[in-house]
Amino acid sequence: MRFLRDHQSPKVAVVGLGYVGSCFAAILTDRGCDVIGVDNDSRLIEELSSGYCRYQEDGLPALLSAGMESGRLRVTTDYAAIRAADVVLIAVGTPVRADGSLVDEQLRGACLELSRHVREGHLFVLKSTVPPGTTRKLVLPILEAGGLVCGQDFGLAFTPERFAEGTALRELRRLPIVVGGMDADSTKDAAEFWRRTFDVEVSELGSPESAEIVKLADNWWIDLNIALANELAKFCALFDDVDVLEVISAANTVPKGGGKVNILLPSVGVGGSCLVKDPWMVWRAAREHGLEILTAPIGREVNTGMPEWTAQQITDGLLRLGKDPATSTVAVLGLAFKNDTGDLRATPVEGAVTALKKAGATVRVFDPLVDPVLAEELLDLKPAATLHEAVQDADCLALMTLHREFEDIDFGELPVTTSCLVLDGRAYFPQEKIASLRRLGYVYQGIGR
Repeated sequence: MRFLRDHQSPKVAVVGLGYVGSCFAAILTDRGCDVIGVDNDSRLIEELSSGYCRYQEDGLPALLSAGMESGRLRVTTDYAAIRAADVVLIAVGTPVRADGSLVDEQLRGACLELSRHVREGHLFVLKSTVPPGTTRKLVLPILEAGGLVCGQDFGLAFTPERFAEGTALRELRRLPIVVGGMDADSTKDAAEFWRRTFDVEVSELGSPESAEIVKLADNWWIDLNIALANELAKFCALFDDVDVLEVISAANTVPKGGGKVNILLPSVGVGGSCLVKDPWMVWRAAREHGLEILTAPIGREVNTGMPEWTAQQITDGLLRLGKDPATSTVAVLGLAFKNDTGDLRATPVEGAVTALKKAGATVRVFDPLVDPVLAEELLDLKPAATLHEAVQDADCLALMTLHREFEDIDFGELPVTTSCLVLDGRAYFPQEKIASLRRLGYVYQGIGR
């Protein structure tokens, strides 16, 4: 049964208004869809209703506000509102335990609520990242519990979320979309929905399991590639006058497959809500089927160790300058897990700060984008109110992100100590910038540089 045949402008419900769900709700309303957002977090619903967006994504607050003001976007805690929708996107959180198993309470709870309001003609599309088989074994039986049958009365498909934080809205407008349905009609309807609303290339796969694995494969590759870059940086650091960024740039000129070698960049570490958990999801799912995956845990081990390794580079650098780390002050600039976001989820900066404190250093932290209350809870340090407060008499400036607010720092005006160490954790300063820092009396040290 085809479910979207008569709906040129389908009404959409987005279940789960976290970062992912909010981005999809914003883009869909911007594309002219009527959207109802559903979330059981009453505080979040109140914030959105009052025009406040807690997520720091360029352009997102404005799109959400425009949607609310136009009436195309409504938000509620009442799951019964999905009955008015033609398409229901499920975008709730799917964290994993330490053993890589899925914490499915949010997904199971959302599906139970949805099952009370399933009607004929609904098309459900799961967006949350899950182990292969979750759409079929968890979501499907719950939605069918009320007596309606998938493929006959309603449709169900999986479409992975694949955009990157910080560039989400731009990528949502152009990234190809992957669809795998429980049956041929569900696949075709979901594909048609994405083509109508997003006007992008859509790949139709033969099963929801294939689509579920696509997202895991993407993040497995990214995490493992970054692990290669991080170990390459450590390797390059063994040799004088070797810059890992030059090595990577040259290595990436070799044609391979349909493109070129594409080694990513090393850094203080990997964070966020996806890369730190999705490889473990792969590993756990493989084990449950009798296969021992090796590369996923190895990549995780390498990347998890980078914050402590970075802290060690700082303490070693201070010692080379004749400074005792236990009596030195380290100003950590940038606390989020990547540039130009305020997201502290699984930030590798936490591990670096912990290691520096263990070494006895006085650590000050500053990030203009993060919530200072959340930062203090995470790091047990009250963030400095200003850049100058953070760097006063610092023996080391550890640039863990290069937010746009940091790009124009006048290093010549900073009240730091003589021969202050600059640890470049993710700024990737060019050689000209490094030379200017040295002329100002700084000692530069990068990750593998």
